[in-house]
Amino acid sequence: MTRPGLVVVDKPAGITSHGVVARVRRLVGTRKVGHAGTLDPMATGVLVLGVDRATRLLGHLMLTEKGYDATIRLGVATTTDDAEGEVTATAVASHLDEATVRAALAEFVGDIEQVPTAVSAIKVDGKRAYQRVRDGEEVALVARPVTIHSLDVHDVRPSGQPGEHLDVDVSLRCSSGTYVRAVARDLGAALGVGGHLTALRRTAVGPYGLDVARTLEELEEDPSVLPLAVAARAAFPALDLDAADAGHVRVGRALEVPLAGLTGLFDPDGEFLALYEPRDGLARPVAVFV
Repeated sequence: MTRPGLVVVDKPAGITSHGVVARVRRLVGTRKVGHAGTLDPMATGVLVLGVDRATRLLGHLMLTEKGYDATIRLGVATTTDDAEGEVTATAVASHLDEATVRAALAEFVGDIEQVPTAVSAIKVDGKRAYQRVRDGEEVALVARPVTIHSLDVHDVRPSGQPGEHLDVDVSLRCSSGTYVRAVARDLGAALGVGGHLTALRRTAVGPYGLDVARTLEELEEDPSVLPLAVAARAAFPALDLDAADAGHVRVGRALEVPLAGLTGLFDPDGEFLALYEPRDGLARPVAVFV
């Protein structure tokens, strides 16, 4: 029987997130595998998968902070805001110095309103935005609030021939729902030269980073999962219960225990029981896993 838990994959370029899910389904021997947020085919890095009842944990993990390394090319705009799209405009960007680029990127840090990229998976009247774009439709998405907690610039260098564009290497930590491609697009627009993403590597989803991620080749050798209890303790504050309260949690009853926020509850043997949150003066269930 498949053990419930998480599989943290270091996704390679050139494969869809759904393709990774299909590979892991075969390796762990169950169709009950889901992901906590997709990565584009060109992107690499951390893809968190849930196996068996751990799939119910994924919706809560999707709301956590994410980390990325990215390369932005200034001077070229594309239909998809990344290197997979068709070029729509070019401009000379070599007149921009590093200080100007850094100052422009600093404006993106904090709580901002961001228009998602048109080829996102957001539904417009029941149809994915990217599908509407592929069908030749014009897509206008509404700006939504996101938070970029930090944005560090590592390098600004000439690119293209004869060096008329600029490549900018950055690292950022951001809220769920932030589109790094949109940051590249908006940076180019702010500087008046256009921009798009040429490389993207997700370095973390919540507490799960590249240090615990495994390649598909490594998973072929050892398809073991991160146990559900270990995964929950890493992602959420934990509260260990006595046997009486554990019994109440197993049937979803509210508890008179203080919680600061969404918390993982565990029985005396360390089994992960549920996620609870403070509500109306009591600790109440969000999701019970037993």
